[in-house]
Amino acid sequence: MAVKIRMKRFGSKNRPQWRIVVSDAKMPRDGRFIEEIGYYDALPKEDILVVKQDRLEYWVKQGAQMSVALKSLVRREKKKTAKKSA
Repeated sequence: MAVKIRMKRFGSKNRPQWRIVVSDAKMPRDGRFIEEIGYYDALPKEDILVVKQDRLEYWVKQGAQMSVALKSLVRREKKKTAKKSA
């Protein structure tokens, strides 16, 4: 089974929010998933990205592939936290 880590859309019209989920690659975007590991909200001034890092690392070690958009968000969040701590 090919496993993907990607975003699942929820929220109302013109107010999207995203859940970060681990799912089978054959499932539709908003379909069944294996595990929910975080969420993302892009509409406030500061983007809100919350990810359970331990679960993300676990699934990546198991061979799950992150979507391009999610890779970009995680990379941006790492840069932001590195800048705050420096």
